[in-house]
Amino acid sequence: MKEKERIVCQKCIYYYVTWQNGRSHGCKAYGFKSPTIPSVVVKSSSKMDCKLYYKKPNTK
Repeated sequence: MKEKERIVCQKCIYYYVTWQNGRSHGCKAYGFKSPTIPSVVVKSSSKMDCKLYYKKPNTK
């Protein structure tokens, strides 16, 4: 059985830095900005891991 890959938003194609005071993390897939890493927001609101995580090419 293969171990599930850990979600690291900074390695996702949908993650971006907003540079907006108080809401510096953004997710293009879900369309929101937050003071918290998007995967944490998704997990706390839906009780499920992010289903839209897509790792950027050439990241370890």
